[in-house]
Amino acid sequence: MDKKIAVIRGDGIGPEIVNQAINVLNAIAKKYNYTFTYDDVDMGGVAIDKYGEPLPQKMLDKCIKSDSVLLGAVGGPKWNSMPGELRPEKGLLKLRAGMKVYSNNRPAKIWPQLAQSSPLKADIVNKGIDFIIVRELIGGIYFGTHTTIDENNEKVAIDELKYAEHEIERIGRIGFETAQKRNHKLCSVEKSNVLDSSRLWKSVMHRLSEEYKDVELTDMLVDNCAMQIVKDPSQFDVIVTENMFGDILSDEASMITGSIGMIPSSSLGDSSCGLYEPIHGSAPDIAGKDIANPIGTILSAAMMLKYSFNMSKESDEIEKAVSNVLDKGYRCKDIMSHDDNQELKLVGCSEMGKLIVDEIISK
Repeated sequence: MDKKIAVIRGDGIGPEIVNQAINVLNAIAKKYNYTFTYDDVDMGGVAIDKYGEPLPQKMLDKCIKSDSVLLGAVGGPKWNSMPGELRPEKGLLKLRAGMKVYSNNRPAKIWPQLAQSSPLKADIVNKGIDFIIVRELIGGIYFGTHTTIDENNEKVAIDELKYAEHEIERIGRIGFETAQKRNHKLCSVEKSNVLDSSRLWKSVMHRLSEEYKDVELTDMLVDNCAMQIVKDPSQFDVIVTENMFGDILSDEASMITGSIGMIPSSSLGDSSCGLYEPIHGSAPDIAGKDIANPIGTILSAAMMLKYSFNMSKESDEIEKAVSNVLDKGYRCKDIMSHDDNQELKLVGCSEMGKLIVDEIISK
């Protein structure tokens, strides 16, 4: 099997963590006689420096023509003073829109080896944390009109939040179908007590629920959901929500699992060509120091194998390799903590990648 992967190393720690994910993919390819070819794409700050814009069209075209895209991270203080349309993050928004990926799926799962790293109390963690947030990705307030005007002798900023029924329906179906593959529970999160867009969201979700009788649908206001995620995360199986709410809730969910460096994500649309990336940022303060945690990126590559390439066995093998390395006590700096029952060993980014590769090769 031959697959072409567009690779966006990006900024900060992006190149370091992506390189380790590629090493893992190469180990899988060698073991199973696959061929993965990589097409480098400039996006973010590195593209601004080279081309004067965060994602040139020729780079976007490479991504669209690939079988899937692996992304590290973009952005950093070097480009913070750029005008809004030239910020590195605009490249990411353009990429999502250009690839027509409208569903961002972020698992929030506590690895048992890292349970004590969670900021939540042990009795909450021990009930289990294992849910997915399905976030609408290319609509809502991030893609509405943004203007600043002069009114009554002061600046007034206006950001448009707009959703059409078809946009809600297609992400809603992803939510229901994801729940069907898990524990058949779907929580739709909105702010219907205030927003018209949320009232439409709720209406569409309930209409869809008539087609998915095997899934239990519940509604929750976004502020309550934010509280419930830290009070009792075990109640959730799949959460589906709009773009801005999903952006905020998924970051909250990642932190209760112990480290943002462990969380992968996938962004999918109507085709199998997806965008896969860890949920953390570019962390420029630790770039080049070989201390970044590559596991989130490695697990993103595993999601690519499963959801875009139909390689579930190989994806599971990567996850098992990660688990085995954690079982042996190896930790990057961000997940290093005291453990009375085990001697932990601090390793860097490249060594963590090598350990996971060795696990794959040895089995």
